[in-house]
Amino acid sequence: MNRTILGFLWLALYLLVVLAPIGLMLVPPVPSGRSFWVELSVALGFVGLTQIGIQFVLIARFKPLTYPFGIDVVLKYHRQIAVVALLFVLVHPVLLLMEHPARVALLNPLGGTYASKFGLGAVLLLLALVATSIWRVRLRIPYETWRGLHTGLGVLALAFSQVHVSLAGLYINTLWKQILWLASSGILLSLIVYLRLVKPWLQKRRPWRVVGVRPEGGGTVNIDIEAVGHDGFRFHPGQFAWIKVGGSPYTLEEHPFSFASSAEQTTRLSFGVKALGDFSERMQQLEAGTTVYIDGPHGAFSIDRAQAPGYVFIAGGVGITPMMSFLTTLADRGDPRPILLIYSTNTESELAYSDEIEALKERLDLETVFVLDEPPHDWAAEEGQVTGELLDRRLPKERFVRRFFICGPSPMMQAVERALLDHGVPQSHIYLEEFALA
Repeated sequence: MNRTILGFLWLALYLLVVLAPIGLMLVPPVPSGRSFWVELSVALGFVGLTQIGIQFVLIARFKPLTYPFGIDVVLKYHRQIAVVALLFVLVHPVLLLMEHPARVALLNPLGGTYASKFGLGAVLLLLALVATSIWRVRLRIPYETWRGLHTGLGVLALAFSQVHVSLAGLYINTLWKQILWLASSGILLSLIVYLRLVKPWLQKRRPWRVVGVRPEGGGTVNIDIEAVGHDGFRFHPGQFAWIKVGGSPYTLEEHPFSFASSAEQTTRLSFGVKALGDFSERMQQLEAGTTVYIDGPHGAFSIDRAQAPGYVFIAGGVGITPMMSFLTTLADRGDPRPILLIYSTNTESELAYSDEIEALKERLDLETVFVLDEPPHDWAAEEGQVTGELLDRRLPKERFVRRFFICGPSPMMQAVERALLDHGVPQSHIYLEEFALA
């Protein structure tokens, strides 16, 4: 209930901030004799600009903000609302041209007014920002390069927009409005300073050190790290953290990885890493003693947020990583609740943490179902994919309803979710973890 109330309050504050510029438009003095379409154009421009400014808040990873929703939801909203904000901004000049076509001369970068030039520049910067984000992979822009470009384009677009509004001057034509407008811009830009300078400085004061690298099945490597000179931090099982490797936490090169260790251990953490890109490949080659920096914990995919009389964990491939955090945490807590783990991979050699899972059966009421797409000839367990037929055979038949946690490749998760819904599992009892946050 606390998360629900906090989430509602954040949403209410968001709407208030987005609509605040329209309210300020109505505070005298206001320009007179303007048509409805011009006023609508300005209102949409202000709303779009405010939404763009709020993007700096969404990417700052403030835990009180992400706690009710999960940072994966917040970042997904960040990507989607950025497109909506851009459309609002684009509609702004379109309506002005429809109302008075002669204004097309303002779109000439060599002519027009300084206000129109900065407005045109802001629009072009926003188009470049959205285009490089949507088609980053197709354009073959390296992730770290894109992050720097994304931040730079965002800051410039916001600055150009603010100058455009200030030069136009029709709705911030009093001193107090100008001060408020500049203050809001300063606050938003200060978030970038916090994310790129202050947060790395705090991370530098709390370093971690690699103490073990252990190969697991399927190309997955388990990496153990320990806190250096501090008491670590607490997290919920199933959460994740962004990891930076090397001597400086100011690098833009960081990626999220799920905890594989027990949440009861605060000074020693484990991560399951599969080589899916350049960074994860380098992670697998880390040597003991390497310094790493952690930004976390983050995420809402956790059994601590979904109390139930029992659980079903369904993992595919490296999706076993957060499930290991669930299992080891429950074991350390001496939890007696029944657990069913369904773990799917292509081959038997790709089963990661298999020995550890087997050992956990001595400490948990744990049943395991291994599913191989390409089983050996003497395989006695399940074959193929996690289908509705398999769930009919394997899901517990008790009267109480367990909570279901699914993590793996997106097609696998979608198929399992549909199968569970067809099986009669309530949607509210199904939790999925998306690894793609970039």
